[in-house]
Amino acid sequence: MIPYPSYLHAGDNAWQLTAATLVGLMSLPGLAVLYAGLVQRKWAVNTMIMAFSGFCLVLIVWVLWGFRMGFGQPWIGSFLGKPGTVLGAGAELGRAGVPLLHGLMPGFRFPQATLVYFQFVFAAITPLLFLGSVIGRISFKVWLLFVPLWATFAYAVNAFMLWGGGFWAQHGALDFSGGYVIHLAAGVSGFVAAAVIGPRLKRDRDHGVPNNLIFVSVGAGILWLGWNGFNGGDPYFAGADAAAAVLNTNLATAAAMLTWIVMDMLVSRERKPTFLGGINGMIVGLVAITPAAGYVDGVGALLIGLIGSVVVWLAWNYLSKVWPFNRVDDALGVVYTHGIAGLVGGLLVGVFANPSMIVYLGIGKGPNVTTAGALYGNPKQLLIQAGAALTVIVWDGLVTFAILKFLGLFMKLRMSDEELEAGDVAVHNEEVYPSEALTRVGTAIPAAVGSGKSYGEGTPAPREVSSDRPGT
Repeated sequence: MIPYPSYLHAGDNAWQLTAATLVGLMSLPGLAVLYAGLVQRKWAVNTMIMAFSGFCLVLIVWVLWGFRMGFGQPWIGSFLGKPGTVLGAGAELGRAGVPLLHGLMPGFRFPQATLVYFQFVFAAITPLLFLGSVIGRISFKVWLLFVPLWATFAYAVNAFMLWGGGFWAQHGALDFSGGYVIHLAAGVSGFVAAAVIGPRLKRDRDHGVPNNLIFVSVGAGILWLGWNGFNGGDPYFAGADAAAAVLNTNLATAAAMLTWIVMDMLVSRERKPTFLGGINGMIVGLVAITPAAGYVDGVGALLIGLIGSVVVWLAWNYLSKVWPFNRVDDALGVVYTHGIAGLVGGLLVGVFANPSMIVYLGIGKGPNVTTAGALYGNPKQLLIQAGAALTVIVWDGLVTFAILKFLGLFMKLRMSDEELEAGDVAVHNEEVYPSEALTRVGTAIPAAVGSGKSYGEGTPAPREVSSDRPGT
């Protein structure tokens, strides 16, 4: 007996499963803890249950039809794959493959189950990211229906066009690990969803201070180190390009975080460094390097982190004051730290992509697989990147709008004002830090309708002070 099929390479398979697990940890508990710490105390439970339930929903959709739509045989031209399941023994144990990429890259050396799970964790984190735009008012029932629909009609289309060998892949668009497919999509969809659903209560907007910065630091740290799997896993092999992608990811992130902190100290109104500002910069760096991680060298990575942080800092502080950004309550600023950061990173890979960065080695007279940006004699790449970005922006915006308007025909998209006042107690009958009333068996839970209390009868809400809106 032998443990491995002839095609399987134990190192590649082990790295892909490890990388996938690191990405999964970015969602659970990473984003759940990060977002739960950033929101008001009364929404921590709601945030966590939506993160966990969204993760579950995408997995079911992914194995029933989503994976084939993103990485299967062409179905609707070069824009979408044919739906199908990946639940049979053959589908799980057979050699992994993406039909339209056959011959364009080395054959995978792990089973299909590994590829399905690796791509699932990317699909799962995307709706969890734009959850930050609509937290504190979206109906939980709407969330349970919206996520499967969005994963089907938005994410699968993005994945097929850019990663599954579809339209923009055929035209040479570069998205190493999801700057467009994940982050630009999340920023656009979150912004549109926030506009359709409407703002939080005015009191919540005016006093939306984080409830636990220690949780924020834990979630942010998991996100940063989890990104090693996010970008390091996307060459699909435990090779030199994977190592370069990991190093570049950390270089860009460090540069972006420090840039944001320095700008807060030198340019902001308060002239003070803030932890939340640093976290914003950290996430901007992670997002901006994502479409470029294995295509640029270390200098390019540092520049992407620096430029991305400056652009998003300016957008956060100035663009947010003009229409339409000043009209939409993007609760955690996802349109900036993911949408704009993903767009900037996707465009900059069209500038800094270095042909000396070898993704796959050629054999014999076969050329190495490399890319080149405008600085290396290929200005056309920047136009291709812009075209792919515009497609994602328009398609995801339209799909998000259509799904929510459709669901709005049958149900209310946002919670009632009474639920918005009370928070978790009214919606889930739970609190992140249970009050005495909630711990008494058989005790009726007060709704605290209109009172601003969400901590149990007789327990006043803690005093909150106004601060700059946290972002992720």
